[in-house]
Amino acid sequence: QVQLVESGGGLVQAGGSLRLSCAASGRTFSSSVMDWFRQIPGKEREFVAAISWSEGNTYYADSVKGRFTISRDNAKNTVYLQMNSLKPEDTAVYYCAVKLHNWAVVADRMDYWGKGTLVTVSS
Repeated sequence: QVQLVESGGGLVQAGGSLRLSCAASGRTFSSSVMDWFRQIPGKEREFVAAISWSEGNTYYADSVKGRFTISRDNAKNTVYLQMNSLKPEDTAVYYCAVKLHNWAVVADRMDYWGKGTLVTVSS
């Protein structure tokens, strides 16, 4: 059974940094793509970044490009989201998700989800 567990959320001042982690288990992910999404209450889940597990190819939403970096550690089965120059509008619950085969950057096409970690950026 696939499990995704996020960690690393918290409270940070605007301009600060946080690193989120997503530990994946339950199967091999060699042909998978790992995504980060975020959600504010009352709004739809928004794509943030994605990385292919095998090649390490990445893709970012325009809103985070140049500030966030997605990476993975294959040996640890963990994906990271380094968030720099954080803004109050980055405040959200951040979720990691996996698309087992091929790319997806739309929430309803992902196969498995973690439970999320809250990031709060104060102004």
